[in-house]
Amino acid sequence: MEPQIGISKQNLQKSIAFLSSILADEMTLYIKIRKFHWNVSGNSFMELHKLFENQYKQLEASIDEIAERISKLGGKTIGTMNEFSELTRLKENPNKYPSQKDMILELLEDQETVIVQLREDIKICAEENRDAGSADFMTGLMEEHETMAWILRRYLS
Repeated sequence: MEPQIGISKQNLQKSIAFLSSILADEMTLYIKIRKFHWNVSGNSFMELHKLFENQYKQLEASIDEIAERISKLGGKTIGTMNEFSELTRLKENPNKYPSQKDMILELLEDQETVIVQLREDIKICAEENRDAGSADFMTGLMEEHETMAWILRRYLS
């Protein structure tokens, strides 16, 4: 049964498409942070190991909330690595095992890419799709990414 929530079917589909791309970005970032968590080494090993664990756990919760938001809007949630890689706006670096500093730089760049993209998605969802709920939801995600980016940025100061 389709939701009758005051948003046209076409606009619901647009919001679902945005949310699916955001989900793909979150999954890509989650996997990258897990990889760095598993492979970090050096003087700050334990500190960064715990930092990365904290950030991927935060993403785990967001990933589930995004999937549920898609369902609330009447959509089907993607769930394969192929679908995620087709929709993500982030770049993966297979077979690369960067230094601690380069891990932080790469994650910061990804966080900032997600933030910029979310800002654009929020504006379209609110203004064009008339989907204030998804725009508000995305704003919360953006704020979480701003905090994660800020923490990473502090390591580079």
